[in-house]
Amino acid sequence: MELEGRTIIITGASSGIGAAAAQLFAAEGANLVLGARRAAELETVAHGIRQRGGEAVVLPGDVRDEAYAEALVALAAERFGGLDGAFNNAGVVGAMQPVTEMSPADWDDVIAVNLRSAYLAARAQIPALRRKGGGALVFTSSFVGFSNGGLPGMGAYAASKAGMIGLVQSLASDHAAEGIRVNALLPGGTVTPAGGEGDPATMEFVANLHPVKRMATPVEIAQAALFLLCDRASFVTGSPMIVDGGMSVRLL
Repeated sequence: MELEGRTIIITGASSGIGAAAAQLFAAEGANLVLGARRAAELETVAHGIRQRGGEAVVLPGDVRDEAYAEALVALAAERFGGLDGAFNNAGVVGAMQPVTEMSPADWDDVIAVNLRSAYLAARAQIPALRRKGGGALVFTSSFVGFSNGGLPGMGAYAASKAGMIGLVQSLASDHAAEGIRVNALLPGGTVTPAGGEGDPATMEFVANLHPVKRMATPVEIAQAALFLLCDRASFVTGSPMIVDGGMSVRLL
């Protein structure tokens, strides 16, 4: 039980990687605080966990909201006595178009959901981890933020995910001596609704970009997040952990 008795926040938990992580972390003994915008879907994930004997509470909301980041931490303290870690997974791709054609509103939305939310999460979560004597944070970035090979139409997304890697490395440096580890997870193409699920042509195209010639399943990415949150990764901090089926190698 890699996370037995630990309380973990997961955002973007209503589907895809976040939902897979919720199920996996619960099976590994974690108490979960699940966040996402879609209340009904979020409750469905939590209900399934409870039916299998796990512990999960939900709080729907918007990760762009400072009060929401604080409320997730407060709920962890209220229901489970504190916070031991978080998988800050919520994000959007946004409008896929050249930056010169993107409206400031669309740009700002991608940056807010992907990068500003990471800042807000860290700002709320790190003091809570400090109160527990340490812990671990994982932020979902992307191979696109590390080496995207000039993929077209992804300027805002690439900027937000690259910025997240920089933020994670700064946080890791600032808080390592406090026993707080901070890492970024960089998935490749994953079979989720945001990844083109239901469109065979899109999925085949994206799959063939990867040297392994397939996309990841959500649970494969969730397993990497589990590693970064558990004690097996006790000497890992500030890492952009690439889980992309070789995509970044192909693009270098």
